[in-house]
Amino acid sequence: MYKMIAIDIDDTLLTDELVVTEGTKAALKAAAEQGVFVTLATGRMFPSAQKIAAQIELNVPIITYQGSLVKTLFDEQVLYERSVPKDAAKELFAFCQEHNLHLQLYIDDILYVQEDNEKARRYSFLSKIPCVVEPDYDTLLEQPSTKMLIIDDPDYLDEMAAKLAPLIGDRVHITKSKPHYLEFTHKEGTKGHAIAFMAEHIGCTLDEVIAIGDSWNDHEMIEVAGLGVAMGNALPKLKELAQYVTGTNNEEGVRQVIEKFVLQPAETNA
Repeated sequence: MYKMIAIDIDDTLLTDELVVTEGTKAALKAAAEQGVFVTLATGRMFPSAQKIAAQIELNVPIITYQGSLVKTLFDEQVLYERSVPKDAAKELFAFCQEHNLHLQLYIDDILYVQEDNEKARRYSFLSKIPCVVEPDYDTLLEQPSTKMLIIDDPDYLDEMAAKLAPLIGDRVHITKSKPHYLEFTHKEGTKGHAIAFMAEHIGCTLDEVIAIGDSWNDHEMIEVAGLGVAMGNALPKLKELAQYVTGTNNEEGVRQVIEKFVLQPAETNA
């Protein structure tokens, strides 16, 4: 019944120890062997997601930067790409300067920060991606930014998001991937847009897609997929949107979904 599975990485595919369990790996492999297209849909940069995909032996295009970039894993062919509009990017930078906010830029798969601080170092450690210090954001912003990200206290970010929405919300997609990450992409740089593109690319309908996630940046793909799944550790409002709630990321929730909706039906049909 299902021909494609799109899976978020952090707090979904990965446990709290940042690993993919052997049981989940086996389920992913079994689904792929059945002809199901298994892909990742993450807010992470392509180089970071690429490492995770290689671990679970995926050799397919993957969805990165919240849906702003779909690229093949090994030959790195770009299939779908959207950038933050330049005028909105510059307005966001000016706003961050005014409010003394830590802003990161993602340009050509390079992570840029204005200064080497604790926020940059922590992000770099978690994503396993080095950051490049470049104080001159004015020059950088002449290039297309795949994504822009602010790191700060969750409640303060909610305040900032409310202020930014009337300023640039007509031109960019604003979302949270984690409570302390506020992210900005093109309006069509969402996981929902990306899985719609991927479904058409491989020749299936959205009704034949399973999307699995835990955070609010997953809601677009959970809403458009034939089966939208929230993790047991997902935000309550995401669980309300989802058609099915699985186990947590530490309970192999992804494995449970694959076994219930992909592998068992195939065994029954056999």
